[in-house]
Amino acid sequence: AASSRSRSEAKSGRTDLIFLIRFRHCCLLRNQRCVVAYLYDRLLRIRALRWEYGSVLPSAIHFHMSAEEVEWFNRYKKSLATYMRSVGGEEGLDLTQDIKPPKSLYIEVRCLKDYGEFEIDDGTTVLLKKNSQHFLPRWKCEQLIRQGVLEHVLS
Repeated sequence: AASSRSRSEAKSGRTDLIFLIRFRHCCLLRNQRCVVAYLYDRLLRIRALRWEYGSVLPSAIHFHMSAEEVEWFNRYKKSLATYMRSVGGEEGLDLTQDIKPPKSLYIEVRCLKDYGEFEIDDGTTVLLKKNSQHFLPRWKCEQLIRQGVLEHVLS
């Protein structure tokens, strides 16, 4: 009804409304572009969370995500896991292990909370209790560092 009224007013000589209609349309398109850019940036940040924290997000971050974002995160997590299993033979290749190139193969870590027994590849188990310090292979404990169970002790 409003568009037919504006057409009739434009035909009757109300050309000043055409400018306002075009201006409003340009504003709507700009707002749409801004919303799409915001949503895309948010998806990029959610994707980066998978690489930073692993497959389990901290509850503080999970709380601030919408249901659709959590669903997108889970689909991305499954897609990445499928890809990593397809690469690297029988066991697959964990691409999230070494985000930064290691300077040494073993690092000293301190437990921030009780975790329980932790098995290393050579078969030995280490009891990870709060405030205990251990010298462990970097690639085995990097995931626990991201989850907040361990912290890297800098000497």
